[in-house]
Amino acid sequence: MSLDEATRGKINDLIQNNPVMLFMKGNRQAPQCGFSAKVISILDDYLSDYETLDVLSNGDIREGIKDFSSWPTIPQLYVGGEFVGGCDIITEMAGAGELFDTLGVEAPETVVPEIKVSDEAAKMLGQAAAQNGGPNDLLHLSVSRDWKTSLSMAPQSAMDVQVEANGVILMIDRFSTARADGITIELVETAEGNGFKVDNPNAPTLGEMSVQSLKSLIDAGEEFEFIDVRTPSEFEKARIPGAVLLDETQYQRMSDLPKQTKLVFICHHGPRGVNAGKQFIDQGFTNVHNVTGGIDAWSTEIDSGVPRY
Repeated sequence: MSLDEATRGKINDLIQNNPVMLFMKGNRQAPQCGFSAKVISILDDYLSDYETLDVLSNGDIREGIKDFSSWPTIPQLYVGGEFVGGCDIITEMAGAGELFDTLGVEAPETVVPEIKVSDEAAKMLGQAAAQNGGPNDLLHLSVSRDWKTSLSMAPQSAMDVQVEANGVILMIDRFSTARADGITIELVETAEGNGFKVDNPNAPTLGEMSVQSLKSLIDAGEEFEFIDVRTPSEFEKARIPGAVLLDETQYQRMSDLPKQTKLVFICHHGPRGVNAGKQFIDQGFTNVHNVTGGIDAWSTEIDSGVPRY
């Protein structure tokens, strides 16, 4: 299929108008293939802002970008108007520490984290590494931007920092080091057998906010996202001025917010706000709160003019 001029022009405009442009399947919040998800996870460590285009929703570009780049697969990354490569190349460049120069960002300060491993966990980690690793593989620990911890076996790369903990040698990538500082690893018994419990003191937790604190926040004029997670019919019955009902549009808008944005969730009595808050913590948000007692507590303790139901 030849590339028509209209599609060529559209692709060229996207590349020239966006310093970092990723053609992918899905979007940044919901990648639709493993290769796109991998590249997103890499770029998110380097950049807070870059542009993506979902080729699944743009059939002409899905085929056209392959001819444009003379590259047969998706995703494809362009930086400064130049083609960088697909998933394999980007992964290799990240492992070699080459993406900093390509993307024009400074490398993070090298931090040697303190990791504590119990005697039982150290013994089991050593056995697991010996049984599952290849001749050049080492034990890696990583902590993603959304605070998910993983242990894996892989060769050492230029991005790794070596840490010794109770006789266990761990490789930790430079993006994970600050997030991993203070981690403890213990061996615990579960219904499926022995497993590792990783406790990370840096991981964000859901804050509980009283209705009095919420009122002080509103009165002070502090900027925050005030999200109501009740149903539309409940929202019509009673609402607090300034609160926004969480629907699909609001969800997408909030997912694009900076991860340090202060989020405050409210529901009828509290449980639904807890669930919503945890979902956004899982997305990487670090300043998330739920209003204890919900709008019912607001009605009884702050403003009786808000109807109870």
